[in-house]
Amino acid sequence: MSEKRALSPGLSRRQSIALGLAAAAGACASGGESAPAPESLNALARAKGMRFGAAMGAGGNSNEFDDPRFQQLVIEECGVLVAENEHKWPFLEPAPGRFTFERADQMMAWADARQIPFRGHNLVWHHERWLPRWINEYDFGANPRAEAERVVRNHVTTVCQHYGARIQSWDVINETVHEQTGELRETALTRAAGYEINEFIFHVAREAAPHAQMVYNDYMTGAASSANHRAGVLRALQHWKSRGVHIDALGIQGHIGANRDNPDATSFDASQEAAWRAFLDEVTGMGLKLLITELDVGDRGMPADIPARDRLMADYAKAFLDVTLSYPQMGDVLCWGLVDHYSWLQNNSPRDDGLPKRPLPFDANYQPKPMREAIAAAFRGAPAR
Repeated sequence: MSEKRALSPGLSRRQSIALGLAAAAGACASGGESAPAPESLNALARAKGMRFGAAMGAGGNSNEFDDPRFQQLVIEECGVLVAENEHKWPFLEPAPGRFTFERADQMMAWADARQIPFRGHNLVWHHERWLPRWINEYDFGANPRAEAERVVRNHVTTVCQHYGARIQSWDVINETVHEQTGELRETALTRAAGYEINEFIFHVAREAAPHAQMVYNDYMTGAASSANHRAGVLRALQHWKSRGVHIDALGIQGHIGANRDNPDATSFDASQEAAWRAFLDEVTGMGLKLLITELDVGDRGMPADIPARDRLMADYAKAFLDVTLSYPQMGDVLCWGLVDHYSWLQNNSPRDDGLPKRPLPFDANYQPKPMREAIAAAFRGAPAR
């Protein structure tokens, strides 16, 4: 299909998709009536007991929130949203005790008016680079453990209580397992309070939001290069559960395909599938639910030709989703954005040929790509839960 095709005047995006599909199939409507609109991705997901959604940003390079075309796409396709950055610690508490909820609240008010719920992402991104600068420079004083716990409790409690029941699922901790070593990351918080601070974060989140799903979120994949990462996540989950930490689910980010950490991946091959199934079997064997929280497909190293590249990426997404959605523990499936030009991957590990990346279900002209149909087909083929 043409990358440049624009929406037909006077038609909604879903009607335009329907007409494109009908034309491709050589179909025609009878009696002068237009072809029926295809089911939204969320409707297909809901039919199987899941939800489909996406990330939405309200600032910086990913300001989808102020884009009316993106808003309309969300309305048509999504049943759940997540903020790209606006719920993260550096944005909500840029200085000790100074909370800035305004931009996040604007975005959530827009979603509330359309009855689209938000997930919370995230309470603590436990990575030195992504903690607030003031945490990394903070003087924890003569009793550093107590002060670190006070700081964490104040942030987590304030944020959870601000949103209350409006957020029913929180990524409590994000990416605290090192992708290369599989060990827990050292941060200013662990230096002050030990690695038990991770358990403390979960305990405080549970106290502040007892209604909400408590999620650990990370970006391990089935690739051979992710073996240490998968093993480390399993060790962390097992350890926390053995210590009585309340964790409900694992958030699988789903940054798949050829990317910075796996530059040569162009297919979800048999070895990846076997490793991924073994990993998911271990996770679900602990009694945990699953979510796909940040789905996109990296196309680094894939062909420059757009139809060929889009087909490879759709096939990769379909194979990954077919396996992952086969687990009845899987719930929400969210893409990290919907439209290619807003993707964080545009500025991350660029293609050697310098071409724009195409990691999401809709292109820069807001038109559906083969990846959208791959997601739809995966939902249609998934078992009900």
